Amino acid sequence: MQSQTKKPETVADAPAGNWVDRYAPEAWRPFLHLSRADRPIGTWLLLLPCWWGIGLAMMADAPLWRDLWIAIACGLGALVMRGAGCTWNDITDRKIDDQVARTRSRPLPSGRVTLQGAYIWLVAQALMGFVILLTLGSAAIWMGVASLALVAIYPFAKRFTWWPQIFLGFAFNWGVMLAYAAHMGRLDIAPVIAWLAGIAWTIFYDTIYAHQDIEDDTLIGVKSTARLFGDDSPRILGGFALLTVLLLAVAISLTGRNLLIGWLGLAGFAGHLFWQLRIFQPDQNDICLRLFRSNRDAGLILAIFLALAGLV
Repeated sequence: MQSQTKKPETVADAPAGNWVDRYAPEAWRPFLHLSRADRPIGTWLLLLPCWWGIGLAMMADAPLWRDLWIAIACGLGALVMRGAGCTWNDITDRKIDDQVARTRSRPLPSGRVTLQGAYIWLVAQALMGFVILLTLGSAAIWMGVASLALVAIYPFAKRFTWWPQIFLGFAFNWGVMLAYAAHMGRLDIAPVIAWLAGIAWTIFYDTIYAHQDIEDDTLIGVKSTARLFGDDSPRILGGFALLTVLLLAVAISLTGRNLLIGWLGLAGFAGHLFWQLRIFQPDQNDICLRLFRSNRDAGLILAIFLALAGLV
């Protein structure tokens, strides 16, 4: 009887042998699971547009010593704010998660974290993020405050639209404008276009991810672009990959410095996206998860080349 009621100590869809399950103190693990600290890919996908923004700013202006702190602050901010976003997502989705095999072992539906505890953890992470934001200048602060509305809305999007990935893209790519503003003290058209490119990229990679849940989502009525596109996903996602690349090409062109290096990075990024399309199989969950995670490498290729273009 005891074995039947014992709460799970791990999360079913977390990578095996992740650092949280192996090294974190036992009392911390449920809260770190709530923040998805055992799955760093989400932090990377939130961070990389920030680094794109720094690279674009350096290409448009010149590198500053302050850019090093902006890059570090974005890393710390992405870590805690992604955790806060995941906590908020799990608070709002706790009843849905309990109906999906892949997610019912998460801390809230499994009972390892109380609702009150989740709210306290949410506030703690948000406050840490706010302290980091205060170091980035007034333009970035206002950008950061404005992003909170996008973060708050996203978990509800799957209830009223077939395009929740757009709302995720709004929030996850906001950092390209925030980081640019932290360097420049203002917002220009290049990071806005890069933000639009990031939204198209998010639709690309998160649709691939959502194909893992398409059966459960259909049963419980949760909307997604994976359900909307269905068997046409490879063809439609090819269009979003192309749109991403074209918009990024425009954003890079508007900076005016070392464009060849930036375009080389974009070529590497584009090659990675079209490699993903070549092996994408919507009905193969293992492949979908592998491709989703590989977008860290795609975004990192572009971030490195934009940084190089800004530094030379």
